[in-house]
Amino acid sequence: MSSESIQSTLQETRSFAPPASFVSQANISSVEQYQQMWQRGKDDPAGFWGDLAAELHWFRKWDTVLEGEMPNTKWFTGGKINASFNCLDRHLTTWRKNKAAIIWEGEPGDTRVLTYQDLHREVCKFANVLKRLGVRTGDRVTLYLPLIPELTIAMLACARIGATHSIIFGGFSADAVADRNNDAEAKVIVTADGGWRRGKEVLLKQAVDESLKKSPTVQKVVVVRRTGMQVHMMPDRDYWWNDLMSDVSADCDAVELDSEHPLFILYTSGSTGKPKGVVHTTGGYLLGAMMTSKWVFDLKEDDTYWCTADIGWITGHSYVAYGPLCNGSTVVMYEGAPNWPDEGRFWDIIEKYRVSVFYTAPTAIRAFIKWGDHWPAKYDLSSLRLLGSVGEPINPEAWMWYHRMIGAERCPIVDTWWQTETGAIMLSPLPGVTPTKPGSCTQPLPGVVCDIVDKEGNSLGPNEGGLLVLRQPWPSMLRTLYGDHERFVQTYFSTVPGCYFAGDGARKDEDGYVWIMGRVDDVLNVAGHRLSTMEVESALVAHEAVAEAAVVGFPHDIKGEGICCFVTLKSGDGSEALERDLIQHVRKQIGALATPDKIRFTPALPKTRSGKIMRRLLRDIAAGRESVGDTTTLEDLSVMAKLREQEE
Repeated sequence: MSSESIQSTLQETRSFAPPASFVSQANISSVEQYQQMWQRGKDDPAGFWGDLAAELHWFRKWDTVLEGEMPNTKWFTGGKINASFNCLDRHLTTWRKNKAAIIWEGEPGDTRVLTYQDLHREVCKFANVLKRLGVRTGDRVTLYLPLIPELTIAMLACARIGATHSIIFGGFSADAVADRNNDAEAKVIVTADGGWRRGKEVLLKQAVDESLKKSPTVQKVVVVRRTGMQVHMMPDRDYWWNDLMSDVSADCDAVELDSEHPLFILYTSGSTGKPKGVVHTTGGYLLGAMMTSKWVFDLKEDDTYWCTADIGWITGHSYVAYGPLCNGSTVVMYEGAPNWPDEGRFWDIIEKYRVSVFYTAPTAIRAFIKWGDHWPAKYDLSSLRLLGSVGEPINPEAWMWYHRMIGAERCPIVDTWWQTETGAIMLSPLPGVTPTKPGSCTQPLPGVVCDIVDKEGNSLGPNEGGLLVLRQPWPSMLRTLYGDHERFVQTYFSTVPGCYFAGDGARKDEDGYVWIMGRVDDVLNVAGHRLSTMEVESALVAHEAVAEAAVVGFPHDIKGEGICCFVTLKSGDGSEALERDLIQHVRKQIGALATPDKIRFTPALPKTRSGKIMRRLLRDIAAGRESVGDTTTLEDLSVMAKLREQEE
């Protein structure tokens, strides 16, 4: 074993084959079919992706499927395409024109349904509004909205006229909005008076007003009236959405764009404090989002599909908007929190709309566990046929709860690995093919060539933890970081020669299944042993008292690095007896080398608004350091203050 490899201690032997009833109707239904597709994607990527791209509408077919090598690749050069046309217009010549595209529910309980025809009309009108405000092909438009239909309308309107959208999650601060406006040189910002979150109004327009003191490139602001709160409207700069929409034409031809035209910029946190503007282009991104939606979620015409992510994150871009709409699916959108007005809200929505495909995050699943089995037990979840997990590795015990309580042991679970930068799912079970193992994202999708390597790029053997890399370009990969191509090359292509690497450690088991071991910078180095924090967290969460855990390293005089565990309990407060019990539990599950040095009980963990635990901040607390870098994605700043009080 390489001295640089990460030691894996997690043992998981349970396996679940796809139910025969699911296999019989699946889009990909045999191991042979998957292997044939995967092999062709590896050996003949141009032929493989070129054939699939024919499922999209092209105004002009491409000259070349793939040009160049990583990091500088282009896909479908010479091809002319439009993402908005592919998500809307091509469905209008079929029966889908009267099919529900979006079923939306607001947190207060208000609802709207937009058919594909309705959505097309609204998108064309708002595209004309943008043109009237001076937006041209190639301009950047910031979208800072709650999870309401207007966000999807605005993004597709931008795509329709070739304006590059930059969506900022509606919980970011004014400073974060200004930073992103300035980096993208945004011309127009679309926002709302406010949004609803746990019964409170989120002050969006107020944050925009504050951001515009430092955003010189923004000329116009469009405001959706959502909550009805009083907001300041500056004459000749600020306009109400409804006023602008009242007298524009519903006819707007989709602009024929180069396949490599930038569809959107999406900012992801950087360790330096300067967010990275990930750029995705049109043809390749759309193909990746469409095909992975069809393969992984096994989409059928009669599915009611719900991905719980906000569109402000890449999951929402790819699997609330572009992927499902490109496939002509019915998409559920919900504006608010999963525990408003009570902890049954998600299950109520599934029962009400007969949701059949449900895609959410491990963080949410662990919260559901903490809230208790009686909540989902109150509702009829029999419409569900497929469950998904996204955002971070799911620990086996949370997987098993999801399988048992939500899926009634009959729904395959697709545990997906991918990133903002990859644009689309890279590793996942195919629900009609792959026997699943709790906690493993299993195998690469067709067209994805991954490997587990050491820093020199040498492939590692079974159960040797190393760096997860992608060895071959794929259509939905990011093309650059906006305005900083050098940082793009340095960040993603300099660690392992000739490979894409974005920070995750992993191992392959003896069956070739991939197990994500967390971020490489979250690896512990205890007395010369490199241990995965995720595996220690999984051991803790397997204890009956624990709802959630985050594990970080801190400087240790003897071992080099000690293990500090931040633990949230299902109920009650921590005690010295429980602390001793948890330490013994981890020793028993993993071994003495993983014995925790510190256990800190906390009612909540610092998380981004997409649900990821910010372990970097916990490392600072464990080491007694001040936190530096980008904290704009933190959902609740008070969590950090409470944790610091405990340390003092």
